[in-house]
Amino acid sequence: MIKFETKISDIIQRTHNVKSFRFRIKEDVDFKPGQFFFVIIKIDGTERTKHFSFSNSPTEKGYVEFTKRITDSEFSQALERLKTGDWARLKMPYGSFTFGGEYKKIAFLSGGIGITPIRSICKFATDSMLPTDMVLLYGNNREEDIIFREDLDNMQAVNKNLRIVYTLTSSDIDRKIWKGRTGYIDDTMIKEEMPDYTERIFYICGPPRMVESLINILRNKLSVQQDKIRIENFSGY
Repeated sequence: MIKFETKISDIIQRTHNVKSFRFRIKEDVDFKPGQFFFVIIKIDGTERTKHFSFSNSPTEKGYVEFTKRITDSEFSQALERLKTGDWARLKMPYGSFTFGGEYKKIAFLSGGIGITPIRSICKFATDSMLPTDMVLLYGNNREEDIIFREDLDNMQAVNKNLRIVYTLTSSDIDRKIWKGRTGYIDDTMIKEEMPDYTERIFYICGPPRMVESLINILRNKLSVQQDKIRIENFSGY
């Protein structure tokens, strides 16, 4: 574990209510794709700490980044007030929700802001030209809520081993405009989009209730063994 002070180098608006925060780091700072780190900022002069997944890949040098939906919480509103050049302290890396090329086939099941560590893994696999066959099922309420849409599409365009399936869950999607899938990720969608699901290792990341639901689907409806399931919960704050 390493701990150091740094400054915000960039703040990027990803969607109408999601931002990425980047921090300068030295070249020798290392982490695995999918891990998380602790961020300490000052709120009214008091240091406050939260943990976030890396949304960038170790192949993207010179900075680390987390991505957060901005809510009404005290910490979230403090992030909203941050500016480039502001102080922060970071502690890293932590977590075992990682991938470095050890499996032949993997599947990502994600929703909303849960995409952040998966984006890190997909970018690493793409930049490293890993041969792993990867399928991502990514659910959001509406099309404008899809985080990293352009980024993910660009990765898919250059990485023949990566296939991304977006699904929207809002009840009033205009099917004349949206040609992708609709509805929540379930056993039917998994079987249709990856008939070889029994050969895959599953990475699940999203809100706790979504993660729990997907685990139940995999285990009880698709008979996926527990040792083929990797999970990361995003409780949000």
